[in-house]
Amino acid sequence: MGQTQQLQRRLGTFDATAIGLGSMLGAGVFVAFAPAAALAGNLLVLSVVIAGVVAYCNAVASAALAAKYPTSGGTYVYGRKQLGEWPGFVAGWGFVTGKTASCAAMALTFGSYVAPDYAAQVAVGAVVALTGVNLLGITRTALLTRILLCFVLATLVFVAVAAALGPHPAAVLSGAGSGGPAGVLPAAGLMFFAFAGYARIATLGEEVKDPTRSIPRAILAALAAAFAIYLLLALLLQAHLGNRLATARTPLLDAVLGSQLAAGAPLVQAGAAAACLGALLALITGVGRTTLAMARERDLPGPLGTVGGTHTVPFVAELAVAAVVVLLLLTTDVMTVVGFSSFGVLVYYAVANASAYTLDAHPGYAPRWLNAAGFLGCVVLAFTLPPAPVLTMAAVLAAGVAGRWLVLRFRQHQPGR
Repeated sequence: MGQTQQLQRRLGTFDATAIGLGSMLGAGVFVAFAPAAALAGNLLVLSVVIAGVVAYCNAVASAALAAKYPTSGGTYVYGRKQLGEWPGFVAGWGFVTGKTASCAAMALTFGSYVAPDYAAQVAVGAVVALTGVNLLGITRTALLTRILLCFVLATLVFVAVAAALGPHPAAVLSGAGSGGPAGVLPAAGLMFFAFAGYARIATLGEEVKDPTRSIPRAILAALAAAFAIYLLLALLLQAHLGNRLATARTPLLDAVLGSQLAAGAPLVQAGAAAACLGALLALITGVGRTTLAMARERDLPGPLGTVGGTHTVPFVAELAVAAVVVLLLLTTDVMTVVGFSSFGVLVYYAVANASAYTLDAHPGYAPRWLNAAGFLGCVVLAFTLPPAPVLTMAAVLAAGVAGRWLVLRFRQHQPGR
């Protein structure tokens, strides 16, 4: 009985938007700019624009699909419904594996800002604490996300003011990095990592009130806000850090330290910590819900589909995700997983665009040609990423496909089937 119990609709449009924006800001602002600048150099802003355009195509496809299928699981469910079991599985497996690695990246980034000498230990503590919050129910998750998001936005305003008031370093004259035109698309692929947070809104479809209206509005609002913030930050960071942006571990903090408001550096550190916590909270929630959906369809072990407890949450999936993230924290490097996650999420959204393309009715904001453009954009960005994450994620996807094939073959040969 516990495996078929439904989640409850408790989130409004504002809550859903906050969860999506909170996860995007945590990932993008404090992780993706430096490696993207190293690839694109002075053309970083162009990479941000390309990533934003592809993200928009994906967002409208996700919005149209989520409005039709307002249930947990996101593109895993959409792919199964519109394209078949195998495309749905590839999308779900890419999301779960890529975003589980992203959880570890966010936790390690949090640990690095709070206590650099004990980053892994602090990261484990953050994962345990936030999993506890999720187990208290989705309304607690949304409340904490709103609080963290307000703090992060205040921090970003401070960074922008500090950069505007501060002196321009001499490095600005020599550009933002050693990259160039050939690095624009790979950099856009890395920057796409920063836009992927709106997926969390779709994965929470079973818990959003009036999903046909609320989900599309929340997805588009979160994406528009994130795009404006990223574009502004890319311009400011290029202007004030120049070549140093490509190698900066904490670019926003470096921008403040070189300004007239350097005394406010602790605020930036605290804001970075809050952003990472917000992103980690939303990531754990989204991965848990997709795991739940895959377990319901027997693409993952059945017990992961258990929903229950006082607050009606998928507690087995939440605990399993937390356990895997804690394991990854012992071996994962913050920067190397950005490309890994980007590839997995781009595959996920390629399936989303293909699924949306096959819808019988298309809302005005999601025409079929935009779905085709989104699919092509995802494929191009995925395969222009640096080779190492492409090969690694391709191997992970292949292992998942092979594992599912073996399980299906085993089930076919069981007596009575």
